[in-house]
Amino acid sequence: MREIFYLLRRNILLYFRDYTAVFFSLMSMLIVLALMVIFLGNMNSENVVYALEEFGGVRDQAADKANATYLIQMWTLAGILVVNTVTVTLTVTGKMVEDEVSHKLVSLYVAPVKRIKIALGYIGAAWFAGAVMSLFTLAAGEVYMVFCSHPLLPADSLWKLTGMILLNAFVYAALSYLSALLVHSNSAWGGLQSIVGTLVGFVGAIYLPVSMLPDGVMKALKCLPVLHGAAIMREICIQDALEETFFGLPEAAKDIFREQMGVTVMVGNGKAKLWQQVALLLGYGIIAVAASAMIMKRRRLHDR
Repeated sequence: MREIFYLLRRNILLYFRDYTAVFFSLMSMLIVLALMVIFLGNMNSENVVYALEEFGGVRDQAADKANATYLIQMWTLAGILVVNTVTVTLTVTGKMVEDEVSHKLVSLYVAPVKRIKIALGYIGAAWFAGAVMSLFTLAAGEVYMVFCSHPLLPADSLWKLTGMILLNAFVYAALSYLSALLVHSNSAWGGLQSIVGTLVGFVGAIYLPVSMLPDGVMKALKCLPVLHGAAIMREICIQDALEETFFGLPEAAKDIFREQMGVTVMVGNGKAKLWQQVALLLGYGIIAVAASAMIMKRRRLHDR
């Protein structure tokens, strides 16, 4: 365990001491914020207000506008939390590629340390950093909501979000490590980071609501963990805001919003259940760890 602790500390410090890496790992989050502030946030809130008028007839437009803005802000916050767990873990795991290029990884392999401990050092560091940065983002988001005169999330919602952040960070730390085992140059890893950072907003239906995506694209996204992780976090984040915004309207109005905004994921003729989505996320993480173990075993045999 001591070897794992030292490797964890080393990899975590390498990430947090590299301010440029920290900044660029949050770039996708900054892009989401910019899009929401400048373009998409106002458009989405106006769509909600229009839907409220269609369902509810004459309403207090000022109150609806304020509630819709809060609802979309919480919806955006959930998406940002997922983006962070993807991009931060990917950046931290990139240190492994740098170690391979600089031949530091070879030194670790020939040291009297089991390779599984080396793997846990990289995966654990990515998991820790991804969770910490996402929790910091959650705290900053809550402070912003208070600044905008919005209520704080209840304690049970915060605990649920913390659990989901930890789960998502584990999944993407494991997937990032598996990807790093297949990449052997800094330029290739940089290209992978650019692609993932660009696509994660679309894969999680964060840049555009689910209702605006083609059916074929949606079928593909339902097989990926990002959409399901984002859906669970959205449900937790917007629960109170949704009730306040759609107060006095039939439950069908809330269901339509959930489906169109990616809060509810439809699988076949029904809704994906929470346990199914959590199982999918865990499955991706476990399969990634198992595949990484197989690759490491083959490399060990090859090295001999």
